[in-house]
Amino acid sequence: MTMKNRRTIAAASALCACLGFGVASAQAQSSVTLYGRAVAGADYQNNIANDEGKGRGHLWRHAGNQWGTSMLGVKGTEDLGGGLTALFVLEGGFDLPAAKPNGADLLLNRRSYVGLQDYWGKLVLGKNLAISNDVWFLDPTGQQFIGTATLVRGRNWQGNDNGIEYTTPTWGGFSATVQTGLGEQTDGFTKLRKDGISMSYIAPAFELRAIYDVARDKDGKYTDLFNTSKELTLGGTATLWDDLKMFAGYQRLSAPDAPLNAPSKANHYWVGANYKVTPWLTLIGSMFRVTQNRDAGSANLYMLGANYALSKRTLLYASVGKVFNSANANFSVEATNNNPAAGGKQSGTYFGMSHTF
Repeated sequence: MTMKNRRTIAAASALCACLGFGVASAQAQSSVTLYGRAVAGADYQNNIANDEGKGRGHLWRHAGNQWGTSMLGVKGTEDLGGGLTALFVLEGGFDLPAAKPNGADLLLNRRSYVGLQDYWGKLVLGKNLAISNDVWFLDPTGQQFIGTATLVRGRNWQGNDNGIEYTTPTWGGFSATVQTGLGEQTDGFTKLRKDGISMSYIAPAFELRAIYDVARDKDGKYTDLFNTSKELTLGGTATLWDDLKMFAGYQRLSAPDAPLNAPSKANHYWVGANYKVTPWLTLIGSMFRVTQNRDAGSANLYMLGANYALSKRTLLYASVGKVFNSANANFSVEATNNNPAAGGKQSGTYFGMSHTF
């Protein structure tokens, strides 16, 4: 081999190395991840009221979202330099056994936003879960159908369209998120508007949270206690001996513009615990109570559950609950519309499998 050929090969090798380094650097600056969760099982409820208000019905059905929402999402980041990162999230929830989306939006019914993140915090624009969903951190069940959403008829499951959201950095365990959802109405700035703030303090052995949010109707008013209302949530968790985690929370709902024949205030309390019997088996126990004004009644809900991990991604779950309504209340044992008759009791259970990827 001549000296010229050796030099040519060396130059080509150097160029390939530079190109390879450039490609690796470009890949290191951005990333896109596909993620999701698939959940399916079976669900049973008794004492469901019929059209005449009598609670005699029984229902066996599939369990698609009772333990946790099935979802499919794509998320990505790009390093813009100087500590600044661009990000996006596209995420849709669906009912796996029924093979249909949750709600009317086919693909992106949970999250679809873009944003920027730096040392000053994170700003995102687009659709996200409403800030009231942060109650998840205070829920001993992990927001199952028998959980913190049940006795408020899903009030803390709402979404937030047309949103602007800012999250602070974490300072000594403290952080906060502020969120607004623009109503996009030409005849009023507050109509269909949503606003909220969530603050947390997280330490190794405990966590404290305060959440306040408002959801207004088409007239900018608070007319429905469990839909368009004001909501304050306070609570915390404490981890003891690494295996036992305790939960406690309080919610106050207010709808000052509600009609006189409907409740305008409710107080919701709960306590619960997660106990790791083994690294694979976690037991769940919780109690919930809600009281309403204007003689709308009260209810007590009791829940027991178990999660058994087959791996880091796959687990089996089983949950059982019972609700006791006062004379004028008709809350379901699950966060559904399968209510008993007023003053009725109702039992329910669901079990199945979840796989996360």
